[in-house]
Amino acid sequence: MPVEPAAAGPQRKGAEPMADQRRVLGGPRTARDRVTIYEVAERAGVSIATVSHALNRPEKVNPATRSRVLDAVDELGFTPKASAVSLARKGVGRIGVLAAFGGYPTYLQRLVGVMEACREKNIDVVPFDGGVDAEGIEPWLSTLPATGRLDGLLIMGDGLDEASAARLVQRRLPTVLVDHLHPDFSCVTVDDEHGGYLLGRHLIDQGYVEAGREADLVFAGPTPSTAVLTSPGAKRVSGLVRALAESDIDASAVTLLVTEDDFDGGVAAAQDILTMPRLPRLVVGNHDAVAAGVHLGLSRRGVRVPEQVAVAGYDGVDIGRAIELTTVSQPFAETGRLGAQLLLELMSDPDRARQEIQLSPTLVVGRTA
Repeated sequence: MPVEPAAAGPQRKGAEPMADQRRVLGGPRTARDRVTIYEVAERAGVSIATVSHALNRPEKVNPATRSRVLDAVDELGFTPKASAVSLARKGVGRIGVLAAFGGYPTYLQRLVGVMEACREKNIDVVPFDGGVDAEGIEPWLSTLPATGRLDGLLIMGDGLDEASAARLVQRRLPTVLVDHLHPDFSCVTVDDEHGGYLLGRHLIDQGYVEAGREADLVFAGPTPSTAVLTSPGAKRVSGLVRALAESDIDASAVTLLVTEDDFDGGVAAAQDILTMPRLPRLVVGNHDAVAAGVHLGLSRRGVRVPEQVAVAGYDGVDIGRAIELTTVSQPFAETGRLGAQLLLELMSDPDRARQEIQLSPTLVVGRTA
């Protein structure tokens, strides 16, 4: 329950009158009369405990209340006490790495690259887990810039909303993006359109799709047919379509099968494929885990891979190697290493110009396609 402003009164007496007078007179604040958590709570109409939770455990605070607290934080220019923020940090920098680690294990591979880049730099690396999807990082995105805990932030994935981007810019927290583009921040990405193109060329060369005919191909992943081609999966589809078009193959017959973006989603996709009037010649999974699930689901029903249905994936991770999956390998650790390198440079020179690095994936030919 919100606390009435008067509840905080006894703890503020004796410290605030001079600060209040300076504000009335338009005088500057000094280190001794800096904005306090009590003022933030009063402005937001909440308790100081809620302010603390909004900054330190944002996922525990409902979005509307969290937004109200953060608006007050921004309006007042509040930063937690320097003594609490810098405890035991003398001579040590600290960067946060924010990603949906619980949903996409490949972010852990990127994190390894970050740690390698920071190992000899006297930099602490602090992961912040957004859970199983990009939306889960939003609470951290909205609060981390205001806490003063970090000297820099590395954001992995596409969960950066415009309000959070504006807050990062306003707070001047050095920030670099990995696997996402934004005009205000340096970034490291992988050319997924080219990866899809490489896979498409291979499938054409191997005769799984034939020139001058319709493409008998299913793409399984979270990208619906109406999506704007901006997500990694949609870019992969775009690359596949480009390769098909170059060989005069009708790409309009490509089926986009919407499923969960994981192994179980691939198994479910296989069940959907088995109900089609006829089996497709080729199935491409948005990730190796999806493709592996498709492989298992088809094999359980006696469908031979690749003789009856070829299966390919995207990522180049262990689950794909276990079944000798044809796939496109992404340089995950390298994206993390380069992202950390850009961030360290930005921390040393906050006015450094925005940079954009794009890496190329590589085709890995297995036995499944």
